[in-house]
Amino acid sequence: MNPESGRPRERAVTEERVGAPAALSLEVNGRPHTLLVEPSKTLLELLRDDLGLMGAREACDTGGCGACTVLVDGHPVYSCLVLALECQDKSVLTIEGLAQGGVLHPIQQAFVDHGAIQCGFCTPGMVLTAKALLDVNPTPTEQEVREAIAGNICRCTGYTKIVAAIMAAAAYLSSSSCSTSDIRPSANSSET
Repeated sequence: MNPESGRPRERAVTEERVGAPAALSLEVNGRPHTLLVEPSKTLLELLRDDLGLMGAREACDTGGCGACTVLVDGHPVYSCLVLALECQDKSVLTIEGLAQGGVLHPIQQAFVDHGAIQCGFCTPGMVLTAKALLDVNPTPTEQEVREAIAGNICRCTGYTKIVAAIMAAAAYLSSSSCSTSDIRPSANSSET
C-alpha cells in the first residue's frame, strides 16, 4: 500500500531475464556456426528452429524417449535436455550429416534393408545411437546392442528388426576397410 494515498502500489512491469543472449560457436554436421543464443535454449531448439535441421524429433521433452538423440563429440545425448550453450566449441552430428554425397551411411542402409524403419519417428535417434555404439564397440553382442538402444523408444516394433539392422551394420563395417568414424560429414552434406 502506498502510505500517502492508501491505494495499492503500482508495480513496475519488468522483464525477468535468466541471462542475456550469449555467442555460441559450435560445429554441426561438419559446418562451423556462430549464433547468438538465449541461455534457456536447448540444443534441440537450436537445431530445429535456428538451423532448420528437423531430424532430431521433438517428442517428450524429458529425455524419456530418445527421439531427439544427436551425437555431441561422438557421444549420444538427448538434445531436449542439453542447453545449447553447453555445446560451446563442440561438434554435433545429426542424422542430416550422416549420409555422404547422397549415399546412405551403412547403418542407415542396414535399417532400410532390414525393414527397421516403420514410421520413421525414432529412426534418427536409433541410427545415431547405433553409430555411437559401433564407434566404440565395432562387434557388439545382441545384448550390447539392446542395452545401447534402451533409451530409444520405438512404438511400432518389438525392436527385432532394429537390432538385426544394427548387427548387420556392425558385421558389414567390421568386414570392410571403413569404420563409422571414417565416414565424416562433409561440409555440403544435408541429406538424411
